[in-house]
Amino acid sequence: LRLGNHLHVYRKIPNVIGRQKWDLVHIDEEPFNLATYHALKGCQRHRAQAIFTTWQNLMKSYPPPFNFFEKYVHENAKGAIAGNAEGLDVLRRRGFAKPAAHIPQLGVDPNVFRKQDATALRKKLGIEGIFALGFVGRLSPEKGLDTLVKAMTLLPADCVLVLVGDGPERKKIKAMTCNYGISARVRWVPWVNSGEVAEYMNAFDVLALPSRTRWNVKEQFGRVLVEAMACETCVVGSDSGEIPCVVGDAGLIFHEGDERELARCVSRLMDDSCLRDELQCRGRQRVLTHFAYAKIAADTVSFYSLICSIAGKAATAMPADWSK
Repeated sequence: LRLGNHLHVYRKIPNVIGRQKWDLVHIDEEPFNLATYHALKGCQRHRAQAIFTTWQNLMKSYPPPFNFFEKYVHENAKGAIAGNAEGLDVLRRRGFAKPAAHIPQLGVDPNVFRKQDATALRKKLGIEGIFALGFVGRLSPEKGLDTLVKAMTLLPADCVLVLVGDGPERKKIKAMTCNYGISARVRWVPWVNSGEVAEYMNAFDVLALPSRTRWNVKEQFGRVLVEAMACETCVVGSDSGEIPCVVGDAGLIFHEGDERELARCVSRLMDDSCLRDELQCRGRQRVLTHFAYAKIAADTVSFYSLICSIAGKAATAMPADWSK
């Protein structure tokens, strides 16, 4: 029953929980959502332990009834998984002292996202023999695409921009490319099937994620970075939210909103093939170490085991900063 992003419920969840005795129920919703409160009430009724997931990396004040939902969930859940590092910090700052782990719940299959030949797609896009800077995602204000367009004006003419995606900023960004006189250097791909994303990642020389923090949103992960790194494509990201944590030492980071620094990062990669080769190798290895589905699954199951192992004990007995 959907009434909004944060006001929806899965009406039959309590019945599902009551069908058998569960060791643990993982409610993959934010603690301030009605769905989390509703499912947790079902868990309480049937004496099932439960944990929740959070990606919220901004400190916010929630109005009723969301503050009530959050309070109930914090008091009755046995633990939490934060999808990003800042999310874990925010959770602690909001008073959640029970076991919590930073485990990104978004990853990739490295057998699908891998280095492969994209010659045909580069030919189709008209970028053969040209340095291709790519973006994949929703064309919305928080993605910082105006910074990307401005950076393009500072890059040499043999660099083209491939924008894959659609959204409310499309007209604005298209107008900017015309006003700055770079429209001929931009390729527009409004939509691709998810199964085609790996091929596009391989068609790029560099993938950029120039996200910008706004009052109500900050980059919570940046899955396209992981997908690109898995394909051994270099990545450049802003310092918004989780991006630096995802990229680590496997890419270049610039200050959000700074088109000159973004342009310098791309120029370095254009001019230095050794740096590109190094970052390509680091990126692939970083994905295998931290973001492959098998790794995320193993870490998640380890946390499940921890929660189950302390059943009957006071949750506050665990260190407040326990994390993976």
